[in-house]
Amino acid sequence: MTGSTDDRAPVENARTANATKGALESRRPLSPVWLTALALLAAAAIAGLVSLGNWQVERRAWKLGLIAQVAERVHAAPVAPPAPAQWAGLTKANAEYRRVRASGTFLDERQTLVQAVTEQGGGYWVMTPLRLADGSTVLVNRGFVAEPYRARVAPAGSGPSEVVGLLRMSEPGTGLLRHNDAARDQWFSRDVAAIAARRGLATDRVAPYFIDAAAVPPPAGADPKAWPVGGLTVTTFTNNHLGYALTWYGLALMVAAAAAYVGREEYRKRRARR
Repeated sequence: MTGSTDDRAPVENARTANATKGALESRRPLSPVWLTALALLAAAAIAGLVSLGNWQVERRAWKLGLIAQVAERVHAAPVAPPAPAQWAGLTKANAEYRRVRASGTFLDERQTLVQAVTEQGGGYWVMTPLRLADGSTVLVNRGFVAEPYRARVAPAGSGPSEVVGLLRMSEPGTGLLRHNDAARDQWFSRDVAAIAARRGLATDRVAPYFIDAAAVPPPAGADPKAWPVGGLTVTTFTNNHLGYALTWYGLALMVAAAAAYVGREEYRKRRARR
């Protein structure tokens, strides 16, 4: 015999009460401690992401200025390289990528090869000292030679020479994975002072910069593959900073939206419990 409707009512009421209690339990708000911690974390994340975006905006402005500056300097008429009296005031900002013309005598016997990777593959920059008329010396990056021709680099010649190229400031060996080893004559950066000391040059008479020579044809009789290829200075620069800035700002907005959603849900839970 089945029970009456009145007999089933208490059971249904109990189920309803349990379901309501379970729903309230599942919608229990976060504790004030957790809510405060999440709010602080979201605020820190938003501030950090916005700061990264602002930094990329500043980098973009700097990069645009650099591109304009380099474009102006590399197409200007060549001038005399800075004299010793001007060396102390030279910086990358005020000197690098100037187009210069220098005359002197190459010191082939004090040549240095610096490892490099260019559009032509792996090989070496050929760094040869040029003794100027005033007795000072400037290192000239005559150009690039491929690895197989390391031992057969064509000499620059012993007579008077003229070099036209771009002024570049010294590159101290600060690499994380590869360091210049003067004792073993292994070079990974064009560190003018270190190279000059290793080659026995008077460092106080060596310019704190080097010259990236323009391309010149090999002389008659020279092996074209052993003749350094000049004119490979990179004068174009990528500028992706706007995209990076928008990415950081977008992530900041996503974190803000997530925080707003959590805050709204917490408010609704508290209203429901009241």
